[in-house]
Amino acid sequence: MVDELSTTFQALSDPTRRAILARLSRGEATVKELAEPFDLSLQAVSKHVGVLEDAGLIHKDRRAQLRVSRIEGAPLKSAADWLLGYSSFWDDTLERLDEQLKTNKQNSRRADQNE
Repeated sequence: MVDELSTTFQALSDPTRRAILARLSRGEATVKELAEPFDLSLQAVSKHVGVLEDAGLIHKDRRAQLRVSRIEGAPLKSAADWLLGYSSFWDDTLERLDEQLKTNKQNSRRADQNE
């Protein structure tokens, strides 16, 4: 069984692939167009596109003689939903940190007044 969430996060672990997804979030593009901002060969960018395609994060369509890539939202939504499952942990942690900072500030004021 393929763990789709692990595949998604593995594909997202590379900054070049994240930049490619950011570009595709603005609209479809060919590999040549995707390669423009990078100091990489077309073959290297094509491999990154292949990883994203294998992870289901993008889809390629043939248009005449061009292959155009577009972003697929479902795997990104699954990853975001998984991360959101931890939001209560972060909310609780930040609330405890806020309370600790307030307590430290109050204790510091009291110590300054007692000097």
